Amino acid sequence: EAIKACYLEPDNHLLAYHSALVESSGYCRNTRIEEIIAFAKRCGYTHLGIAFCVGLVKEANIFAGILREQGFQVDSIICKNGAIPKSYLGLTNEEQVRPNQEEAMCNPIGQAKLLNSAQTQLNILLGLCVGHDSLFIKYSEAPVTVLAVK
Repeated sequence: EAIKACYLEPDNHLLAYHSALVESSGYCRNTRIEEIIAFAKRCGYTHLGIAFCVGLVKEANIFAGILREQGFQVDSIICKNGAIPKSYLGLTNEEQVRPNQEEAMCNPIGQAKLLNSAQTQLNILLGLCVGHDSLFIKYSEAPVTVLAVK
């Protein structure tokens, strides 16, 4: 009963109610992009954020264009924002993806903070690494959904 009561809290009810409507109106028929658009519109969200992986720049641009065509304001932020070297975390040269090169770490906390400052209403993850997605979700003030993983 205590858990059920959580669904009646205004923010939770908005998400649960509209996600159920999106599910019932297009279950196994609509694409994930169509579902995200329908969900955002049903919730009354007009300002969306995209946190994406550097390896999916092209896809992030296409997705942002689709969202803008649907009338949304879109802010996006790449994972390597801030150019923080991996050595900042204590990684050795041998522990990097490309040893013997200066390598920037992914910055999901920076992604979340930037989208928070932009006051996005729903944030969408595109290709963030395992763990990086967890940090983004931890720091995002807006609800988060996932378009795709790597």
